[in-house]
Order: sequence, then structure tokens, then C-alpha cells
Amino acid sequence: MQKIEEIAKGVLTGDKKSIARAITMAENTPEEAQSLIAAVYPHTGKAHVIGLTGPGGSGKSTLIEKMVREYRQRGKTVGVIAVDPTSPFTGGAFLGDRIRMQELTTDNGVFIRSMATRNNPGGIAKATRDAVKILDASGKDVIIVETVGAGQSEVEIIKVAQTVIVIHAPGLGDEIQAIKAGLMEIADIFVVNKADRENADKAVVDIQAMLQLDNKEKAWTPPIIKTIALTSEGVPQLIEKIEEHWQFLQRGLLHKRSLEKAEAELVEAIKDKVTSSIIEKLKREKCFEEILRRIVEREIDPVSAAEKLLNQMFE
Repeated sequence: MQKIEEIAKGVLTGDKKSIARAITMAENTPEEAQSLIAAVYPHTGKAHVIGLTGPGGSGKSTLIEKMVREYRQRGKTVGVIAVDPTSPFTGGAFLGDRIRMQELTTDNGVFIRSMATRNNPGGIAKATRDAVKILDASGKDVIIVETVGAGQSEVEIIKVAQTVIVIHAPGLGDEIQAIKAGLMEIADIFVVNKADRENADKAVVDIQAMLQLDNKEKAWTPPIIKTIALTSEGVPQLIEKIEEHWQFLQRGLLHKRSLEKAEAELVEAIKDKVTSSIIEKLKREKCFEEILRRIVEREIDPVSAAEKLLNQMFE
């Protein structure tokens, strides 16, 4: 317990080693991490959490690096969580800490961490939300969460971020269709990166056309920003739009989104607790081993077996 208290104190003072240990704990020992999250939770809720998603090759990491530099020039502290694809062999992230961002790690106002999805659907690691809370409690003004790929499952980012940025680059094929399929509803800002490429203007027109097809009344119309991340062109304008959206949220929608996120987290936590409790109780039942044997012997299928066990439990 003393160890957790020490880490929590370190997190609250912004100590990088403590933040790193806390996030590692959230990834590897979630039960132990719960005490830590409970300790730092009262100090959360101040950071602006930005989600950035889009197809591979669109330049997400380069854009984030330039965004971090721009925020630092404006005097803001930044945390970055890069959610990477998972190695099926090790469970670790394929990419590790982004090479381009390495030199930023010497800045005390910046904390960067790669996290593996660990086969969690939706492109968001299970521990990502806890990592966001840890960085929030550590005093970071802005937290950027970069997710894997793009498509229908990427809507999971809405459960974490207050401002969602969808990035696209011309010449990647049919990724606009992926945006159309899954991300139109949640995107607060669209970015067409690598805007010096041919067809950049066409990508902007395509996104505008999709926005016009959305007949729903919206208080916020997602802007489309053209950037060239390699040269930082368009990055200051992107930050301005992000700040504009943050101000928009604070005029009323932020509380509604916070309630929605709180409900989603509460429901998920209840499901986890109830499921764990039921499974532990079922394992103590005398018939559990017998049911396992019958499944192995192909006398009963797993779904029917589960139904049988649960019916006996709640009789």
C-alpha cells in the first residue's frame, strides 16, 4: 500500500518516473492499479483530451510531434498516449515510443507513452482510460491519444476524448470511405495532411460533400484543416480550431459529454465486477468440473453449458 501511495504522490507532483510506473501498473496489474486511480481521481478533470485517428500512412505521429511543439511554444504541458498494434507473441506494442518524438522526451513538460491494444477491439487499450487519468492528475494541460488505423471500430475514441480529430492524406486509396463508414458522426475536426500532394483539394471536397449529406442539426460544424506536418504548415491553425472547439464545449456540451463518459465507464465497471463475481462463484460449484469434462467430450457445447450453469445458479 505504501508503494501505491508513493507512486500516487509522485504522479501528483508530475514526476516522470512515477507517471511511467503508474501507467505500467495500469497495463499489467489493473487490480492493484485501481487503488492508485482512486487516489489520484479527485485531481483529474482539468486536461483537454484530444483523440487523433486515421489510416496508417496519413502522418499521425509526425503531426502529433508538431502539435506538441506548438503547444509547448504556447506554454502548455502535454501528455501523449500512442495506442499501437499488438504483437500476438509478446502482447507488446510493435512500434514502441515513436522515434520522431524521442527528442521531446527530454522536455519536462512532455510525457510520451506507447501502449499496446492487447487485442482490445476498437483500437483503444483497456488501460488507456486509466493512463489518461494518470496524465490528467499529473497536471498535463493537454493529453493527445493516438489510435490505431481507421474504420468503424475507431468510434471507441469518443469514450476517451473530448475533441476527436480524424486525419486523412490524399493518395491512400479508399480511406475516405472508411471515414464515411465510421467516423463522420464523431469527428470534431478533419485534417487533410500531406496537403502538398496531388488530390489534396479533392480530399477536402470529398469530406465537405459527406458533411453536407449529414442532415442532422449540429451546433458545431467540423472544420477541415489542411496541413503539411513535415514542415508544420497548418499546425498553428489546427491548434486554433482545437482551442475553439474546447471553448465551444465549455459553453455547455462538456458537462453532457462528461456524463456520457461517466455512464459508459460505470456500466463497463459494473459488467466487469458482476462477470468476475459470477465466474468465481460458478467455479466453486461442484458441477463445474463435470461441465468442463462434458464440453471436452463433446457432450455439450460451451454456450449450452453456460446457460445450464447460470440457470442452476439462479434457480
